[in-house]
Amino acid sequence: MSDKPDVVEIEKFDKSKWKKPETQEKNLLPSNKETIEQEKQASES
Repeated sequence: MSDKPDVVEIEKFDKSKWKKPETQEKNLLPSNKETIEQEKQASES
């Protein structure tokens, strides 16, 4: 046996069969200072 792995199957692999992943970005942080102030006031009351 050799120390190197068998790469025959890897060389035959067809990349065109891969599916493109769908990524969805989520922004959970408030975007502006007004929103932050509103949330501070709501949590204090």
